[in-house]
Amino acid sequence: MPLVDKPLSELRTYQGRNPRPADFDAYWSEALRELDATPPKPELVPSTAIAPKGVECFDLWFTGVGGARIYAKYLRPAGAKNAPAVLQFHGYSGNGGDWAGKLGYVGQGFCVASMDARGQGGRSEDKGGVQGTTLNGHIIRGLDDPNPHNLLFRNIYLDTAQLARAVMSLPEVDAARVGAMGGSQGGALTIACAALEPRIKRASTVFPFLCDYQRVWEMDQAKDAYAELKYFFRNFDPRHEREVEIFTKLGYIDLQFLAPRIKAEVLMFTGLMDTICPPSSQFAAYNKMTCKKDVVIYPDFGHEGLPAEGDRTFNFMLGL
Repeated sequence: MPLVDKPLSELRTYQGRNPRPADFDAYWSEALRELDATPPKPELVPSTAIAPKGVECFDLWFTGVGGARIYAKYLRPAGAKNAPAVLQFHGYSGNGGDWAGKLGYVGQGFCVASMDARGQGGRSEDKGGVQGTTLNGHIIRGLDDPNPHNLLFRNIYLDTAQLARAVMSLPEVDAARVGAMGGSQGGALTIACAALEPRIKRASTVFPFLCDYQRVWEMDQAKDAYAELKYFFRNFDPRHEREVEIFTKLGYIDLQFLAPRIKAEVLMFTGLMDTICPPSSQFAAYNKMTCKKDVVIYPDFGHEGLPAEGDRTFNFMLGL
């Protein structure tokens, strides 16, 4: 078959190209200390957007690092007690989607929380306040700030853990039975959530984004979802004199380096013809996971709907 990346036999052992910052562990330890010092202050506001029988719907607001108020749609079965929950994360630039699409899980007794990533297409706040360019993407937002803690995706990753903490604190939720799921950026945020909140039990990640930036660059795939990498180099380092520095700084938000922290059971879905999030970048994260895991391969598919992925994820979450 035609290939856009390495053969599958090589993907299964590939360990990534992007440099890992020497202080990576200290960076995320400090980030988690900041999160620990940020009370989530969850607030449930009844929603009138949809009124299905036997289901309660809420606008869920909570506080993320930097004081941003983060939004999620929250649904629960009426009268729920000791219920499992799923956390849902959306694709790059989007939002948490329609209420109706979440009712299948609620019908099986789940509480569902679908987060809007800060500063993207939903209702969550982005407080801003970084030095350097803020144009054309969230990967590069904060990249030229002297403080690497101002990388925007650091805060978005922490928001996923704060969402998990907020949902786990709700009286109707069984904190020992919470899963996370999403595709593309949502798949990336699923990995981040499971890495930063060790109580996550199951994680379904579909062609995850935000992994192995240097590999994406070297494959000439800094386009589409990764186009901002080319924009940044062309405008702020046109001769690549800072290339090592830039990719090393991106290493703080490279999910292949957070992946070893995951304790959840992981199910990953990958299309071998994916030119948006190249398979090797996905496997760079997958191969570093030491948890129970499985990957479902679609040889002829790219960054698109994968047949029966939703059904398989649904059955996977039913095991919570």
